[in-house]
Amino acid sequence: MFLVYIYVWYECVDVSYVYAGMTLEVKFEDDSSGVTDDKPRLYLCTVCDKRFTRKTHLNKHKQMHTGEMLYSCNQCQKSFAAKHYLTQHMNVHSSKYKCTECGKCFRSNGELTVHRRIHSGEKPFECTVCSKRFAQSANLVTHSRIHSGQKPHKCPECDKAFSHSGHLTCHMRVHTGDKPYKCSLCDKCFSRSSHLHSHKRQVHSNRRPYDCRCCGKRFKSSQELKRHVYTHTGATPLSCRHCSDCFTHYDQLKAHLLKSHNVGTWFTCHICGKKFCRSDNLKVHVLRHEGVKPYVCSECSMSFCRAGDMKRHQLKHSDFKQFCCCSCGKCFKYKHTLVKHCNRCSVEPGYINVFARQD
Repeated sequence: MFLVYIYVWYECVDVSYVYAGMTLEVKFEDDSSGVTDDKPRLYLCTVCDKRFTRKTHLNKHKQMHTGEMLYSCNQCQKSFAAKHYLTQHMNVHSSKYKCTECGKCFRSNGELTVHRRIHSGEKPFECTVCSKRFAQSANLVTHSRIHSGQKPHKCPECDKAFSHSGHLTCHMRVHTGDKPYKCSLCDKCFSRSSHLHSHKRQVHSNRRPYDCRCCGKRFKSSQELKRHVYTHTGATPLSCRHCSDCFTHYDQLKAHLLKSHNVGTWFTCHICGKKFCRSDNLKVHVLRHEGVKPYVCSECSMSFCRAGDMKRHQLKHSDFKQFCCCSCGKCFKYKHTLVKHCNRCSVEPGYINVFARQD
């Protein structure tokens, strides 16, 4: 193992994440192919701030922003802004750079080299502050900003700063209102792809792959399960930095900071002035002002502002009783009815969610 000091210039997403003048100490062992060179990148893209060593490279890159896709693949119909990108893409179809472990194909030898580290577990780039290791030098550079606190990507609208240019891109959609990710099932649009995936899983899918080991209840996401487990353990892992209060959920902590310490941002209704701790609660509130109820019951055409309200309503049309008392076996449609029953049940109280056990 040996040390290399790299002087790199600021580049855009997925290339390197160090701004000009920053010296980064990187530990690595055998492979130096992932290290960014020290060539001056004098040609700047004014749209995404990516820099290039040659003007011709910048001109090719600009075509990505204009939306011109002049070069099409004759095998999968994908289109590209430059011939160079198409040439690289064709390597995927020709299997020129194919992983011998899983058969996945890549555009270049560099991408294949990085991918192979998934199978080998190799992480040649080490942080000299905390010794955390990474498979790619770019990830190490991004990680280094945790220690340095550097946030070179500043929003021109609100002066908020980010350590990653991709985070700034997502943030700018707050100001522009751009929502490029559209749900193919309900036409709802989102500003981030992760929000779209969560929406499809929460609203359009009945799969609940995460089950609680304590009570068997199932959830659609690991985060939902994690929050649920706290109800069994009684854990309050989130502590207020201003006082001794502790909380189970982040939303509770956020509300406490706003109400008790005036820390954070309130979301205020422009119609009645009511304040909310969460933006999604404000959105539902505004929908009620506007009379918008996008969720319609398929049985009686009754409409609701929230999907959860509609699902609870639909239980009225069903004979299915999903909550069952563990003691006497009596079942109920609603959880609150079961809780009341358990308080009166002569045997030891407790319940299971019958629906949670279904696949």
